[in-house]
Amino acid sequence: MELIWEGLREAIDLLVHNKHDVYEIARRSIYVSGTATLIALVVGVGLGAVIAFKRFPGRMFALALVNTGMGLPPVVVGLVIAILLWRSGPLGELSWIYSTRAMIIAQAVIATPIITGFTAASLAALHPKLRLQVYALGASRLQMLWLLLQEVRLPLLAAIMAGFGAAISEVGASVMVGGNISGQTRVLTGAVLLEQSKGNFGAALAFGIILLAMMVAVNLLFTWIQLGIRRDVASPPEILGADAGTLVQPWTNR
Repeated sequence: MELIWEGLREAIDLLVHNKHDVYEIARRSIYVSGTATLIALVVGVGLGAVIAFKRFPGRMFALALVNTGMGLPPVVVGLVIAILLWRSGPLGELSWIYSTRAMIIAQAVIATPIITGFTAASLAALHPKLRLQVYALGASRLQMLWLLLQEVRLPLLAAIMAGFGAAISEVGASVMVGGNISGQTRVLTGAVLLEQSKGNFGAALAFGIILLAMMVAVNLLFTWIQLGIRRDVASPPEILGADAGTLVQPWTNR
């Protein structure tokens, strides 16, 4: 218990006096993980829509890969990305190894299957005739996808929260491809690992507390947005008409 209080005191001291460049490390953590989550969101929504709506050979295998990817070991991801970006590797000419770009790639690879899986499951759960109705109203494919994403915006927001959490909390891949270099690629998880390896448990716990506080703040923001969406959709309309089984527009009252 004394160690926990020491960590709390040191966390406050780090924040007040900006020791160990804590603000720079925190900003870098948000930048790397936020960018990786945005990339994963764009790729994951596209892949999830294809898996949910298209019928193609190997679809079940693709879905199995996505489900497997949701539990990818970060160290394996870091190893593969490091080999690809190594100076003698296929992408070595980019000189991205031990940089924030490499860390963003690694974290995006980790977060993409999570967002893809959530998106595919959410879109597949919609009424199968809903797309036909949207097309009948003259919508393009992009307009159709946008409207359907609005229908699943609550689970999609949960996917973003899960993807961001997976990105910002992992340490193995980030250290392997970023090198945990002070002033360049060190993030909060890497700082925790470094201080713990030196036996500075107070500083390590302080960085851990700051990381947890930052994750709680981000998830509070997402939860506030979720509650706002739920208030807007307090009584969702039915997809099918009660009598004739005809579709009604589910977004008319939103």
